[in-house]
Amino acid sequence: MSEIRERIARLRVLMAERGIDAYLVPTSDYHESEYVGEHFACRSYITGFSGSAGTALIMKDWAGLWTDGRYFVQAAKELSGSGVELMRMGQPDVPSLEEYLAEHLQAGGVLGFDGSVVNGGLAEKLLVRLEDKNISFSYKEDLIGAIWKARPPLSAEPMWILEERYAGTSALEKIRELRAQMEVYHADMHVLTTLDDIAWLLNVRGGDIPGNPVVLSYLVLTQDEIRLFVNPVVVSEKVKRYLTGLGVDLYPYQDIYTYTQQISGAQVLLETEKVNYGLIQYVKEHNCIIDRMNPTALAKACKNMTEIENLKTAHIKDGVAMTKYLYWLKTNIGKIPMTECSAAGYLDRLRLERGALEPSFTTISAYGKNAALCHYHAQPESCAELEPRGLYLVDSGGQYLEGTTDVTRTVSLGPVTEKEREHYTLVLISMLRLAHVKFLKGCTGLSLDYVAREPLWQKGLDYNHGTGHGVGYLLNVHERPVSIRFRTAQERQDSTPFLPGMVCSDEPGIYIEGSHGIRTENMVFCKEDEKTEFGQFLSFEYLTYVPIDLEPVDVSLMEPRDVSYLNEYHAQVYEKISPYLTEEERMWLRESTRPLGD
Repeated sequence: MSEIRERIARLRVLMAERGIDAYLVPTSDYHESEYVGEHFACRSYITGFSGSAGTALIMKDWAGLWTDGRYFVQAAKELSGSGVELMRMGQPDVPSLEEYLAEHLQAGGVLGFDGSVVNGGLAEKLLVRLEDKNISFSYKEDLIGAIWKARPPLSAEPMWILEERYAGTSALEKIRELRAQMEVYHADMHVLTTLDDIAWLLNVRGGDIPGNPVVLSYLVLTQDEIRLFVNPVVVSEKVKRYLTGLGVDLYPYQDIYTYTQQISGAQVLLETEKVNYGLIQYVKEHNCIIDRMNPTALAKACKNMTEIENLKTAHIKDGVAMTKYLYWLKTNIGKIPMTECSAAGYLDRLRLERGALEPSFTTISAYGKNAALCHYHAQPESCAELEPRGLYLVDSGGQYLEGTTDVTRTVSLGPVTEKEREHYTLVLISMLRLAHVKFLKGCTGLSLDYVAREPLWQKGLDYNHGTGHGVGYLLNVHERPVSIRFRTAQERQDSTPFLPGMVCSDEPGIYIEGSHGIRTENMVFCKEDEKTEFGQFLSFEYLTYVPIDLEPVDVSLMEPRDVSYLNEYHAQVYEKISPYLTEEERMWLRESTRPLGD
């Protein structure tokens, strides 16, 4: 922690030299990505907190980190001794970042940040909130970069083409539809900076963020031209010919800033909460901004039939890998040495053998009390040994040409307590009931969330994360604009009504600090159900087919419908997965998916 204190001290020296009273460090890159490459790990560098979400604020005599409920336990541990105070977002008596600044930043003060990694929406909110104090911004310099001596370079992994047999729709058709949407908004130009939207639009993929097959790039679209700003070393001759065929002209990555300073008199469609503040300042100087959610976000979320069928294939591959893993785990626990890290490595290898290109995120392998840390990541130097007792949680996924997977299973490695058994069964009930919900078109995840939480709330239990998130197609494992959660927040853009083709996770949980953590997660897709005089109804269908451990289940807590849901699911798991297993694995799977209640 002395190293973190020393870094903060060096940052404060630069702040004093530039007359900056507070310096903001978000978890972001130039493109508002949720997960970022090593080059952009500034918040982690200055605080020591390694989670995927959080914002640091460094002042002259105080430092704090805001993060959400997924990371409270982890952040408290990692920040200990650093001099950085944990600000638990959403908790009573914990001010928001804006509220804290309004109270503690002196009138006429200067708030500093790197304008290329803070989105325009956040910056404008801060301006409005601090207007009475006459606060000014210093945003044209990256002070973390100035003190980070061994900063990793920008990633430059090759761009590659996603064939139409996987994408389902040609890039030309997507571009045509986007231009039509621009006409609806009366936009002359569309500035697109979100990496998954660019990759989806052009049917290309890359490897510039681990687990997220995207390419560092910017795109500007008019009715007559398409400019793609990208590092030229990542574009092969084959890809260049493909892009030329789409009407795409290539420009160096950082030239986006020069180009946007030259635009004048245009109606520019962009999403201020997804475009960095520095870029927005150039655009708005001589143009009119039309601030709307990127049209590609909704189009991308509604998977076409080719994508849905491919996703089913991906989940069979993934289900086989997961089933083989659970068989190996359950039959070898206590017989061979296992740690959280070695077990995760074994699962990652199984996925690669089944055709995965890479994990869709870092595998969460958590035993016992470690599973109470929602997004715990085992480290080789400190990971726990797995023992033939208690519960073990594994949350993982893969990136396949046929799509993205995300699945969580909690399994008993031996005897469990009655409380663990109760919690395990309640989480299972919650997952099953949400998967079988039927609802009117127009419904958002805000309404559906109660279906999952009701069995837990009846027992005075809850979990401090969303119940479901959208999932991309060979793209980000967390994809807007749909989610299932009961809390709303202005900064979130995932409360869009469900539509057919949307893919979402279903993942309730229970976390008891110092004891155990339980989560059961399947991916589902939304489809049309019956249509009556009251309107079009929708429902979900499973994509994930992986056995759910029956050993910790307390059937006495389940209603007949819950048992029926589980038995129906397990019958499908056996039917879909068993043909790809060895005889020993198949026998184990038959026993592991046996009907309950007979």
